[in-house]
Amino acid sequence: MADDIDVTAAPSGTGCAECEDLGGWWLHLRRCAACGHIGCCDSSLGQHASAHARETGHRLVQSFEPGEDWWWDYAAGEWADGPGLAPPTSRPDAQPVPGPADRVPPDWRDELRAAGR
Repeated sequence: MADDIDVTAAPSGTGCAECEDLGGWWLHLRRCAACGHIGCCDSSLGQHASAHARETGHRLVQSFEPGEDWWWDYAAGEWADGPGLAPPTSRPDAQPVPGPADRVPPDWRDELRAAGR
């Protein structure tokens, strides 16, 4: 698993890379331990973090939420452990959840429920 982690890889941004490109929104964020890609969680509509793992084979992510340091192994489907990653280790504290604020629809909870999230 050591090959799946690059402690020097900086995060790709402060939000989900694909949601940013598409003008979408996310619930929570995950950081790829291999390349720093920031993707949205599986409770988000896009599920871009797990899609990134499937497409690239990068199996390990760490939460990119303030105050969280847990890891997940998509390949094993279980919690994992890992070293400290290059800063920043989370989205900015002032960035809301869900986010970004200007793109979150007023009925976001209904949208997630309708999508089975």
